[in-house]
Amino acid sequence: MASLLIKNIRAVDDVTDIVSDIFVKDGIIAEIGESLSVQADKTIDGTGLVLMPSLFDMHVHFRDPGLEYKEDVLTGCSAALAGGVTGVLAMPNTVPPCDNPETIRYIIDKAKDTGVDVYPVGCITGGMKGDGLCDYDALKKAGVICISDDGRPVENAEMMRKALELSNENGLLVASHCEDLNIIDGGKMNKGEISEKLGVKGMDRASEDYITAREMILAHSVNARIHICHVSTEGSTAMIRFAKSRGVKVTCETAPHYFMLTDKLLEKRDADYRMNPPLRTDADIKAIIEGIKDGTIDCIITDHAPHSAEEKADFIKAPNGVVGLETSFAATLTALYHTGEISLNKVAELMCINPRKILGLDIPSIKVGSTADLMIADISRKWTVEPEKLHSKSHNSVFKGMELTGKPLVTVSKGEIRYSII
Repeated sequence: MASLLIKNIRAVDDVTDIVSDIFVKDGIIAEIGESLSVQADKTIDGTGLVLMPSLFDMHVHFRDPGLEYKEDVLTGCSAALAGGVTGVLAMPNTVPPCDNPETIRYIIDKAKDTGVDVYPVGCITGGMKGDGLCDYDALKKAGVICISDDGRPVENAEMMRKALELSNENGLLVASHCEDLNIIDGGKMNKGEISEKLGVKGMDRASEDYITAREMILAHSVNARIHICHVSTEGSTAMIRFAKSRGVKVTCETAPHYFMLTDKLLEKRDADYRMNPPLRTDADIKAIIEGIKDGTIDCIITDHAPHSAEEKADFIKAPNGVVGLETSFAATLTALYHTGEISLNKVAELMCINPRKILGLDIPSIKVGSTADLMIADISRKWTVEPEKLHSKSHNSVFKGMELTGKPLVTVSKGEIRYSII
């Protein structure tokens, strides 16, 4: 394995912020110091750049198996590396769903040489149909660390409670897509002023808020952990904050579009701005940012959800979802760091450290002996998002045409450079 010397770089994790040389050998950080005098196979001048632990995105959809025309494991991993990501949780709504060891092993095997640690999420219920729990022991043995029916909720509360109860025995994290299908009732966008203006059926925020509350009540009743996916509302954020203060074992995530964009974009009648949960309002954005700053929201994810251009062509009939692996770091810097809302240490905590901590994985950091899962970025580089240049098979980016500030330049996975544009 080639050794790597990174000179004069600003090295940042959740607690560290120093300018130093970093020497990587045999897959780990071997030395840290000023003006290191070592022989390396490759040297990078890091002057003016930032080194961080690589990102971990605990919410992606790679569509593989079964829907490879949208994305597959290999193209998804390529997009991840271009975004500074070396680890992902891949959601189970594939075809067939990830409710059996064979599908889990297929995904893991396909990803093994990519440089990205892909952890397939197992289904909570068989076929994600809600009528019976999966064999969690078999899924765990195959490599599962988290279970979810993401893409749809577990409608039966008692079944969800049983899954949470079992999680105390099998150690699997339970993640919930918080949506009440009866409340949503075919809605296409946030229910409010814009949906009424467009004459489009809305998705009432009560759907997310109600199931968020339900999941936390159920988890607390059996003293289990619950992870709330893609938080988008002021109400959910407030309830999670309260639940944490009461000792509920709840963690949660949000995505950049929920702290940057509002449903006003839907006036364009462009389905690339439709996802589930939907873009909300300025008040929700403010609440999400406050939740990030005060620790209510634990991590930033993408909910990377590729769809073909043909599928996204019809505003009403198009499936929900946007791609995000290659824009998440830049969007977070643009909206939260460059505006002074959070520090780089906090960015590392939200995007590198906490996801791995929640999942019980090894956590890379800027210290000698740490696994060299790293990202080098120019946090001041301005660039315009051009979807056709993304590594994903699909180009349904909610940030298309936007100028963002911050760009991953090099991604190192276990000491090996897997992506570089310098």
